[in-house]
Amino acid sequence: MDISVIIPLYNEEESLAELYAWIKRVMIANNFTYEVIFVNDGSTDRSWDVIQQLGAKEGNIKGIKFRRNYGKSPALYCGFREAQGDVVITMDADLQDSPDEIPALYSMIKDEGYDLVSGYKQKRYDPLSKTIPTKLFNATARKISGIKNLHDFNCGLKAYRKDVVKNIEVYGEMHRYIPYLAKNAGFTKIGEKVVHHQARKYGKSKFGLNRFINGYLDLITLWFLSTFGLKPMHVFGFLGTIMFIIGFIAAIIIGVDKMWALCHGIHQRLVTESPYFYIALTMMIIGTQFFLTGFIGDLISRSSANRNDYQIEEMLRCAK
Repeated sequence: MDISVIIPLYNEEESLAELYAWIKRVMIANNFTYEVIFVNDGSTDRSWDVIQQLGAKEGNIKGIKFRRNYGKSPALYCGFREAQGDVVITMDADLQDSPDEIPALYSMIKDEGYDLVSGYKQKRYDPLSKTIPTKLFNATARKISGIKNLHDFNCGLKAYRKDVVKNIEVYGEMHRYIPYLAKNAGFTKIGEKVVHHQARKYGKSKFGLNRFINGYLDLITLWFLSTFGLKPMHVFGFLGTIMFIIGFIAAIIIGVDKMWALCHGIHQRLVTESPYFYIALTMMIIGTQFFLTGFIGDLISRSSANRNDYQIEEMLRCAK
């Protein structure tokens, strides 16, 4: 099979039939073999009824229905698990992503050898309250992830080699950082394509401003896990050691200063009355806590069932 199209959705009953008909026209025009996987993320409208009606008439439609609303990342995870196409395309169900982009995205994966191609909605039909935070968010994501050529991490329209979606785990709200997840899994040929962005035709956006706050928190989590997740002692142990040494040296200096004053008969207040003593003591305590945190984190990491889950692309065995 050439293409799997995965469409996560929540309360999009008006657009589903029109979207599928558009995808079908594109696929037939380009002689693609394909499947369309609708993932109904706990919709409360007639979205699932529409999917069932389409499935009864078409033989290349799959449907997944969640009992409640889990979010876009779980929807993509389940869609990736079911996908069988050599190239996997993801798009939103609100008709703001154009299926006419599919042939070019497919070509970039199959002919140009990209592992992942992300859409870039250069001209957007969104209010400033959405576009300005999006620009700031993407600038931060480029800086932290090191993927300098992507301008729109959160674009729903993306294309993947099948190996990519089968070797990454999308969870929580990490769908925004799939390119970063792919890079961490060893898929480094990541490209971008300018795509057409259409104004929403039906309904209203399901996303609020809180997604930008959550997005930054998820980015920090992903950066930390990818950098220090398997070696927590390297960060916590290092910080703890530095803080303990500084606090210990400061405490010695305070003690030596007090001893020198006593030896020379100079009146000086008690060590415990000096604020520097408590600052030094606090640094030693916090340093010890950091060190123990790193040690415990290392023990947990070593006990993980996935500690040796490495991405092996190919293996050559000796001929008998």
